[in-house]
Amino acid sequence: MRLVLASSSPRRRDLLARIGVTPDRIAHPDIDETPRPGELPRAYALRLAGEKARAIDRAADEIVLAGDTTIALGRRILAKATDEAEQRRMLALLSGRRHHCLSAICVIDIAGRARTRLSDTIVAFKRLSEAEIDRYVASGEGLHKAGGYAIQGRAESLVRFMSGSHSGVIGLPLFETRALLDASGYPVG
Repeated sequence: MRLVLASSSPRRRDLLARIGVTPDRIAHPDIDETPRPGELPRAYALRLAGEKARAIDRAADEIVLAGDTTIALGRRILAKATDEAEQRRMLALLSGRRHHCLSAICVIDIAGRARTRLSDTIVAFKRLSEAEIDRYVASGEGLHKAGGYAIQGRAESLVRFMSGSHSGVIGLPLFETRALLDASGYPVG
């Protein structure tokens, strides 16, 4: 049995290595990540993880693992920051508030059965000054990341509270991932 990781994220590969898993193949799913009208954050994250997994062609002996990480502020989806202005806007919205980091995983086993799990981590940032936001944006670390930040870097020092999966906020909740791989018959280190 071979594992295909449907992600080009080096963070997901690194996280898998923490549980002794090395993908046999990496594939980049090409899907439209635009939220549907009225789509709520949980449904959005689960849909994207499933679509990413199904977008990958797989051989008969392959299982596919895909994930999606979404930042939710209430019913609002904060997607990946595409430029510095958008990143500043997102960080200002998150400043001093709690938000949810939803990390969805989908595994398609060799029989073609899809299994999904969702990790919901509550994260609260300290109240951020404009200067702190400017310094963080200037670091370049949160660009093209959900919510405009990367917890595995400088943003971790801005977090005053977190309840849930640290690895899920990085991009792959390891507890849920391990459970799905086990259920699919894939041996986990």
